[in-house]
Amino acid sequence: MNNSPKVSIIVPVYNVEKYLEKCLDSLVNQSLHDIEIICVNDGSKDDSLDILEKYAKKDSRIKIINKQNQGLSAARNDGLKVAAGEYVGYVDSDDWVDLNFYEKLYESAKKYNAEIASGNIIRCGNKIKKYKVEYKKENFITDAVAKIKAVKIPKYNYVWNKIYKRESLLNLGLSFPVGRYYEDMCWSIKVMYYLSGLVTVPDCAYYYRRNEHSIVSTKSQKHVLDAMESEKEMVEFAEKMNLPVLNGFKMVKREKIEFCGITLMKIFYYYPNKKKYMLFGFIPLIKTKTTCAKKCLC
Repeated sequence: MNNSPKVSIIVPVYNVEKYLEKCLDSLVNQSLHDIEIICVNDGSKDDSLDILEKYAKKDSRIKIINKQNQGLSAARNDGLKVAAGEYVGYVDSDDWVDLNFYEKLYESAKKYNAEIASGNIIRCGNKIKKYKVEYKKENFITDAVAKIKAVKIPKYNYVWNKIYKRESLLNLGLSFPVGRYYEDMCWSIKVMYYLSGLVTVPDCAYYYRRNEHSIVSTKSQKHVLDAMESEKEMVEFAEKMNLPVLNGFKMVKREKIEFCGITLMKIFYYYPNKKKYMLFGFIPLIKTKTTCAKKCLC
């Protein structure tokens, strides 16, 4: 008899005491009871671990992994190593889900024997809630390009509004790149390409908290460099697999031409092989040709 849970939910946790209980409440009260909740405490310095331990005492489905801080990617990778569920899902610890979220995804995945099931995403700010991904009906999709478009890659590369067949993920052998921001860009497009069958699931949602202090809201030189590297890798993969889904996609790569500390020109690179020139960094040039830029610099 197979005693494995139907879904393993991996929750990386780092200094989120303010939001963690809301996240955990949405998971322990899922209508799909046959789940395990793997909480990876990534070296939290606040009361996050105490909250996890309090919930674990009340619910045996919660498993806690304590580790030194290595970032979101390493936490997700470590969670997958111990997961036992038929399917795997990811939840960021400052977000939450509908109480029927995993039941809906699991039932739809089993109905079509799909290796991925994807639900809606609602972004929650201080006052406004907005759908970022919304499915009106249940669709089963097998074509690679259609799958990637259905989940809105490359505009959104979210991993956490979905469940994935665990065995297929392990066979693929694709881990999240440790130490890199925007770690889900390359992971998402590759998983969507290689795994067999996607089902879109309406009437259930993942709630993404818009936090001005979160990683994605905080820009630094490393964020820019990591975004450039991730987007380059994603484009190279799409080109290698002849995926036309990145047409019109803006690249983060940019260059700046300076003289005596004064910005003369900024060059923005777009996919595929397009450039935009901004005189003094803010005046757009009419033509996006190299010859125009050269003339302006003469």
